[in-house]
Amino acid sequence: MFDFHCDKKEYFEIQYKTACDSIVPLVSQYLQITEHTRVLEIGSAEAGVLKAFTERGCHCTGIELSPGRVELACKFMQQELAEGRVQFLSKNIYDVIVEKDIGFKFDLIILKDVIEHIHEQEKFIPYMMRFLNPNGLIFIGFPPWTMPYGGHQQMCANKFLSRLPYFHLLPVSIYRRIIQFGKEKPNKIEMLLEVKQTGITINRFEKIISNNRLKIINRILYIIPPVYRYKFKLKPRRLCALFTKIPIFRDFCTMSAYYVIQKE
Repeated sequence: MFDFHCDKKEYFEIQYKTACDSIVPLVSQYLQITEHTRVLEIGSAEAGVLKAFTERGCHCTGIELSPGRVELACKFMQQELAEGRVQFLSKNIYDVIVEKDIGFKFDLIILKDVIEHIHEQEKFIPYMMRFLNPNGLIFIGFPPWTMPYGGHQQMCANKFLSRLPYFHLLPVSIYRRIIQFGKEKPNKIEMLLEVKQTGITINRFEKIISNNRLKIINRILYIIPPVYRYKFKLKPRRLCALFTKIPIFRDFCTMSAYYVIQKE
């Protein structure tokens, strides 16, 4: 586990800067960002991504399952809360009733490093559409399952395991034994095994999108993700266009996939 995983304020700033550098400019190509824009982030954590939109005048809502992370979001976004530019709901997304709990739909829905943690993505993606305005956009960014650290092993306390690529692709029984041998805590082991169940590949993600009559209007595959600029001081790099057309190479080398999606 790296230091920024433990320092929530630093992690908030990393998410904020990454959103300013990469998410806002990408979305702005297809949606005018104004004070009238309503933005929803599902899995908003400490709300670093949302801050990039509140400072542009947007009215933002964050839905986050963890009460502790919502508490931190409220702390980091005190001014925005006081000014009514952001609100947070600590609820399961399936328990949120748009008309009752929110009162309006959204021009933009964001899922940043969240879809790979959600069970039954085939059910979730069409459900999410009830939060979206007819001409709204969805931004989804995620680490594909087959990339070097698609199992989120960078979260391991064991330094060797946190830097060991691709071992999450081993059979469950072997994977579990390796993590246990690394003396990870039971809750960490449970989290890593859950990601092994929910991790999503590029192919499966795009198939779900197609099956739900959604259209991908932009896709960017990164071999060095934008967030690495602030985590490791590495300049973001897109995967070579030729390699994006070779599924096996693409899936194993894409460290982060960014999508902008809308209804057909």
